[in-house]
Amino acid sequence: MSVPVSQMWTVATYVLGQKIARRKQYPLVLMLEPLFRCNLACAGCGKIQYPAHILKRQLTPEECFKAVDECGAPMVSIPGGEPLLHPQIAEIVEGLVERKKYIYLCSNALLLKEKIDLFKPSKYLTFSIHLDGQRQHHDMSVCLEGGYDKAFEGVREAVNRGFRVTTNTTLFDGADPKSVRAFFDEMMELGVEGMMLSPGYSYDKAPDQQHFLGRARTRKLFRAILANRKKTWRFNQSVLFLEFLMGKRHYACTPWGMPTYNIFGWQKPCYLLQDGYADSFQELLETTEWQNYGTESGNPRCANCMVHSGYEATAVNDTFGSLRGFMDTVKATLFTRHQDAGAMRLLDEISSEHAGPLVQIESQTFEETRA
Repeated sequence: MSVPVSQMWTVATYVLGQKIARRKQYPLVLMLEPLFRCNLACAGCGKIQYPAHILKRQLTPEECFKAVDECGAPMVSIPGGEPLLHPQIAEIVEGLVERKKYIYLCSNALLLKEKIDLFKPSKYLTFSIHLDGQRQHHDMSVCLEGGYDKAFEGVREAVNRGFRVTTNTTLFDGADPKSVRAFFDEMMELGVEGMMLSPGYSYDKAPDQQHFLGRARTRKLFRAILANRKKTWRFNQSVLFLEFLMGKRHYACTPWGMPTYNIFGWQKPCYLLQDGYADSFQELLETTEWQNYGTESGNPRCANCMVHSGYEATAVNDTFGSLRGFMDTVKATLFTRHQDAGAMRLLDEISSEHAGPLVQIESQTFEETRA
């Protein structure tokens, strides 16, 4: 099983509690960004393009605890930047474990072997490791030769020490679905608990603006990747969200489901867009003009977004929002293969369409970054 029963029970009872209280806007996962600086310079990232004086700033453990207590979400994702660069990250994690929050510590794993003695295995702590595919694809994506091998070793060390470990893979236009499926096999053999997937979001500040997926291409790519699955593959995500990526479901964005707190405060409206900040979580809920965001709003910045931070909370809400949603979740959990002859043909079509140009483009980006 890719998620412990205790975590599933905690999330289920929390969401049902929100339903009983008739709350339409509630947080499921707090995106807690303790810092923006990173030891990578990925071409598709919009988080590390700040000036040096901003990259030097970081949240204190007390600020992190206050945000977590204020938000009340049962799960906390700690992205960045690279959280392992925070000098008090172990104290932050320890405090959240004491609060019995389920933590996903997001890392590129370059420092994981060096820092792993700072942490203790716990059902509340998961290392969510950024791996964007097989060796060549990942190294090009993060603009670091040897990045995959170092991350692989970090994952293996954490698994061997008994930590919960998942992978987090962001896919862009040009991804080879056959390679992605082979990557799934590699991760399952490595022993990770589960895998997470999301299409990339086109940050305005990201150096590479050419390879972000539109919605139609996202559905096509994820259908090719996720149909006709192997029984060995395990995903640490809502099964309905995965069907959404495949084009089997239509969901509206619920950005309040995964609110973001960072060095500037509570970010409006979501992890991906920065349209101001609120001083408190309640102020975020009450003052954000939510109708101006999501695909249905007509906001061009939201037009192609299908990222988990906007839509996975919607899928979880669907599971507990109606008997049909619950039964669909049970069905998708029990019958995971998604047999699809057309998707088999897409594997060859997309792979042949992009394999050559992708390597050339990524190699150029990699060399420019090294220079």
